[in-house]
Amino acid sequence: MSSRSLGHRAPLLWLVIPLIAGLATARIRDFAPPSVLLALAATAAALAFATIRQPRRIFRTALLASMFFAGMASYTLHRPRLADWDELPPRQARVSIEVQRVFPQLEPHRASGLGRIVSAAAPLEELTGQRVYFSLTLRRDTAAPIRTAVLSTTGVIASLPRDPEPNSFDGYLADAGVNFRLSRGRVLAEDRPASAYYRFCARQAERFASILGAGVESKRPELVGVLRAMLLGRSDELSDEQDTLFRRSGTMHVFSISGLHIAVIATGLHALLLLLRLPRLLQFVLGLVALWLYVDITGAAPSAVRAFAMVALVQTSLVLRTPRNPIAALTASALLVILVAPLQVFSASFQLSYGIVAALLLLGLPLSDRLQEKLTLFRDLPPVSWSWMHHLLDATWRATLAALSLGIAASLVSAIAGVMFFELFTPGALIANLWLIPASSAVILTGFLSLLCGLAGFSLGAEIANHAAVLLLWGIENGVRFFASLPGAWVEATFRASWLGPAAFAFLLATMAAGYACRWRGWARGFWPPVAVVALTLLLAVRFP
Repeated sequence: MSSRSLGHRAPLLWLVIPLIAGLATARIRDFAPPSVLLALAATAAALAFATIRQPRRIFRTALLASMFFAGMASYTLHRPRLADWDELPPRQARVSIEVQRVFPQLEPHRASGLGRIVSAAAPLEELTGQRVYFSLTLRRDTAAPIRTAVLSTTGVIASLPRDPEPNSFDGYLADAGVNFRLSRGRVLAEDRPASAYYRFCARQAERFASILGAGVESKRPELVGVLRAMLLGRSDELSDEQDTLFRRSGTMHVFSISGLHIAVIATGLHALLLLLRLPRLLQFVLGLVALWLYVDITGAAPSAVRAFAMVALVQTSLVLRTPRNPIAALTASALLVILVAPLQVFSASFQLSYGIVAALLLLGLPLSDRLQEKLTLFRDLPPVSWSWMHHLLDATWRATLAALSLGIAASLVSAIAGVMFFELFTPGALIANLWLIPASSAVILTGFLSLLCGLAGFSLGAEIANHAAVLLLWGIENGVRFFASLPGAWVEATFRASWLGPAAFAFLLATMAAGYACRWRGWARGFWPPVAVVALTLLLAVRFP
């Protein structure tokens, strides 16, 4: 098969895969202190450098060993545990916390998030430097904390278990590098206010929320909540019914600021800058600055930061006029994320976002090219003789085949990831996502136009865009409700053993990579191996009620 989506190489996988393997190994148990692991990594790296002109197997083995030990050391350094606390009961503590991330407020006068302990009262000085989850009660005259602020607090502090239950909140915290949680906390004082930049981001977030409600909040507040959840990541504005509906339909991903959102916003910014006819380099700089401001104003969720890194790498390659290689860009962004925040590897959002994008590149695009090659319309009619109707039908048919191919690739990953992370199997998600993703993209683009109009002082334009977005959301919500009501659209499911989910997920991606490497010929002809992996996983490894 001849396809522009095939034949790309990603040499950085020689670094990414052993790094992830080392992180996963260190997560299972402690093998050695970080100093020993770093020494082993340095020794293996020196051996790799010394044998760079030797037979490739020696160099590759040394390189893999170096990155593997580096991954193990990275996990130990990024989650430094105080082993003595595993045997200690929760206790009252007074600590100063630097706020690093604030979660949506589910209750008034309460705030929660992640931070770092910058000081602790005696005799708990050893807590200094540890990452902590905090849950605080706020005074009625106190606003929610802002990133970089340092708060003096008191509350009950407890150590998280080393290996918490998978898919639990403690498991989420552990995967974020958190070792302690402060509950029943109170704010005593603000030792240091947030930086001017993050105060600006907080003000703009409230301004964005106000713009997105202009002209429609009093009429359809429940749909305005969905709009804010989609544009600003404020999933707390979804009602319980809406939250359940989107989870069961396998479409909750549209409310996480991630690849879809960043790509649509980046496209909108690019179109706006093109209209201004600015120089190419200036467009690139202004576009990335504006895109990062959007990411930071909406809370800089890890999924949004990863998507920004991916978009930045792709746009950089376009500016430098290097050959397009989306697989190499995906691998480079994964390596960058692992180096900066290695524990994100264990988060559901990391595995879902990179897993789905990898499936789209390795399986979805080649499958789309194959289907369009085999199922071409008007094959015996020369294109020069086509009427406008022929061209319209051909474009619609190709778009349908592309959407179907990409939907199949994403659904194969979601079938395993949904059971692994959410204990739900949602076969109806394939059909729902075929139309939901284009519709959600339209909502995001319309919300982007509303924000532009609001920031420019054009209130009427913002209201018109909001009405259009709410109309689209009304259709989305009712469409999702219909698909979720179909028999068999979703069912509860769990893996028979906790290790089966990650193993099946990794094996599925490895199968896709192997099929891509052989250009989906020979043993992989027909794109059947990934489908067989998912089918066997659901048949043998998953327990249905």
